Amino acid sequence: MERQEYNITAYTENHIGLLNRIAIIFSRRKINIESLNTSPSEIEGIHRFNIVITETEEVVRKISRQIEKQVEVLKVYFNTNDEVIWQEMALYKVPTDVIAERALVERLLRENGARAVVIRKDYTVFETTGHRQETDNLIRVLQPYGLIEFVRSARIAIIKASDGFHLKLNEFEEAEPGDEVIENEYLNDRDGVFAM
Repeated sequence: MERQEYNITAYTENHIGLLNRIAIIFSRRKINIESLNTSPSEIEGIHRFNIVITETEEVVRKISRQIEKQVEVLKVYFNTNDEVIWQEMALYKVPTDVIAERALVERLLRENGARAVVIRKDYTVFETTGHRQETDNLIRVLQPYGLIEFVRSARIAIIKASDGFHLKLNEFEEAEPGDEVIENEYLNDRDGVFAM
């Protein structure tokens, strides 16, 4: 099987320590997390993890099932990049005097969809959103003009074919318990079960 980039989306309750337990699942398998983002979801009280890794589908399937076994995890999905709409945000700090002197830089920024978010005497900060290749391209464009600092956010992604997790949650909550009564085989054997 071929390794490729996968987006793992996990819907969870917001509990202390869950992020650590999820990270351990990857570190035990020696899998590098390329991007990790947590945020609220469309459902109050439910959080959404977006984890990006490069692996085979079989490995991603196993990891997704293992994450789903965590008590606080409600559901886990995994998708290729073609199956999601995704973006990353990036900030670039450059010397203001260089920007002011060279109209060429301003044109390059417009061509790359960047906009100024802070303008000071000593530096200007630009922001852009896009795919990794787009934000990396702007680094190369700004390097000759004295790029002071660069930072990129984690990936955020929406699954194209999803109707939203709230529908799945509603289906689960509306499900009626079955009519079938199942007897516990140990119910009347308390002394035998707990005897030492």
